[in-house]
Amino acid sequence: MVRREEQSLLEESSQDHALIAAAGADEARALDIVILDMRALTTICDYFVICHGRSPIHVRSVADEIEKAMQQRQLAQHHREGRAQATWIVLDYLDVVVHIFTKETRDFYGLERLWGDAPRIRLAADVGIDAD
Repeated sequence: MVRREEQSLLEESSQDHALIAAAGADEARALDIVILDMRALTTICDYFVICHGRSPIHVRSVADEIEKAMQQRQLAQHHREGRAQATWIVLDYLDVVVHIFTKETRDFYGLERLWGDAPRIRLAADVGIDAD
């Protein structure tokens, strides 16, 4: 028999996971939080969560807060990359990939432009930003 909290975890969607990551980013005061729905465009993942921090130290703090939020929901991280330099940290949760940049690095690589056909997921006002 599945306990109630286990049942709710089983019912969570990949969009829920993206929203949990976005809430973690917001908790760490990440800037310009965006969720892109990648399902129709690639098999890499279902959602990208993209945000940036004010400095490499802030980028690390944002990553830490997202990891904490995901761990609290028992969502296992598959891979993490970029923590040492902290200009672009990638947190891979398989269905959700989180990209945390410094502003300069985010502007340079332009993931939102590269994946411009991806629909944006509307975020609640308390999670930092609203969709187009």
